[in-house]
Amino acid sequence: MAKRRVKKRTHAGANIKKGSQGANLNGHANMRDPKSMVIRIGAGEVGSSVSQLVTDVRRVMEPGTAARLKERKANRLRDYVTMCGPLGVTHLLLFSRSDSGNTNMRLCTTPRGPTFHFRVEKYALAKDVRKAQRHPRGGGKEYITPPLLVMNNFTTPESDAKAKVPKYLETTITTAFQSLFPPINPQTTPLTSIQRVLLLNREKSDDSEEDGSFVVNFRHYAITTKPVGLSKPLRRLNAAEKLLRSKKGKKGDLPNLGKLQDISEFMVGGENGDGYMTDATSGSELESDAEVDILNSAPRRVKVAAKAKAAAKDDEEEDGEGEGKNSHVERKAIKVVELGPRMRLRLQKVEEGICAGKVLWHEYLHKSKQEMLELEQKWEKRRKEKEARKKLQKENVEKKRKAKEDNKKTKKADGEGQGQEEDDDTDMEDYDYSDADMYDDDGQDGFDSEGLAGDAEEQVNSRMEEDGDWEEEEEEIAEGNSGRTKKALGKK
Repeated sequence: MAKRRVKKRTHAGANIKKGSQGANLNGHANMRDPKSMVIRIGAGEVGSSVSQLVTDVRRVMEPGTAARLKERKANRLRDYVTMCGPLGVTHLLLFSRSDSGNTNMRLCTTPRGPTFHFRVEKYALAKDVRKAQRHPRGGGKEYITPPLLVMNNFTTPESDAKAKVPKYLETTITTAFQSLFPPINPQTTPLTSIQRVLLLNREKSDDSEEDGSFVVNFRHYAITTKPVGLSKPLRRLNAAEKLLRSKKGKKGDLPNLGKLQDISEFMVGGENGDGYMTDATSGSELESDAEVDILNSAPRRVKVAAKAKAAAKDDEEEDGEGEGKNSHVERKAIKVVELGPRMRLRLQKVEEGICAGKVLWHEYLHKSKQEMLELEQKWEKRRKEKEARKKLQKENVEKKRKAKEDNKKTKKADGEGQGQEEDDDTDMEDYDYSDADMYDDDGQDGFDSEGLAGDAEEQVNSRMEEDGDWEEEEEEIAEGNSGRTKKALGKK
């Protein structure tokens, strides 16, 4: 049998090996990773700005989100909740606009909640952030992998169960945001796969006393790294070397050395060409947020045994001279560039279930112990009524199923009785009538199929045989003239 053809260019999972991480190869989330849907509730009523904000948030949540989700006006929340189970969706981010013009965001964890209601006090779209930057970062391969989630000030050591923002609320919100993205293992996750950062910073109140508000700032950044200690021309040469080795290259990225007499003119900077130009002596400030040592995990070419031994010996000598420095460790400067969008979220309430349940916490409404007890009794009554309805529905479904089975049995029994009657009719038809009383002794029938006219004709024929006129009649019948027979029948 011929080997089946595998699509290598258009098929999404053609180059994925067994046990490999799909998100690191082709941009698709793994089956175990959390998945989300960012939805506009009331797609035709939220406006163009909120619609663009939803698109930007979907970019932040990639690759584990429905980036091309199309909402319809007829879609309701229960339609999306119903599809969460079959599609494996773990979170819903619902954006809507109230009648007063406020933009709201709800974060739901499926299938049983809870639901966090946020009011979007301020927001800036990704295109507005790019316009404000001098060198904006273009959309590249940073969206292939999920971002690194950084959360700040979500829990406070002095909070307890009696605080305005209780301890369990801080823990619940922290868990909900942490579960939006897959966890990262520092020992196995390569640093090159972390190309974005999602920062969630909780604002502290200006007053000395807590005002009971929970405000979160939403920021989205891209991570860029550059080697440290090299001059700008040398970095350009290093980039040009990598560009020449790659299959795809741009001619404009290569340095132009046509007007120079020697490579030293390109490498040596400063006045009158004296001195080696570095980041410190080039007159430009370091544009980095931090400097870290990164282990170079790039694959290296395999050498011949003799060359490998010589290279190992040279490495040992270099290590002895360099006081134990590792040649595979590179020092790089890390810089973050904001991608957008920006949001300022104020938590208003938390409720059980998915947008329908008991209110666990509210920013403005505070209940006394008596009111909380009454609400507990009310929700307990609702729960019992719901269980009773479910029980009654189950009993009704069981009754209908049983009645349907009885009806099938009755129809089957009636079908068997009707089948017995048909068998009896068949037996009567197959009965042998050779010994019946309606037959004469000579085996001829006692009745004629032609009726009374046939009996009269038989009597006329017998009388003609007695008179001797039958021979002439046979000749007339052969000629087609049966006048005498007709006359005889007429007289009769």
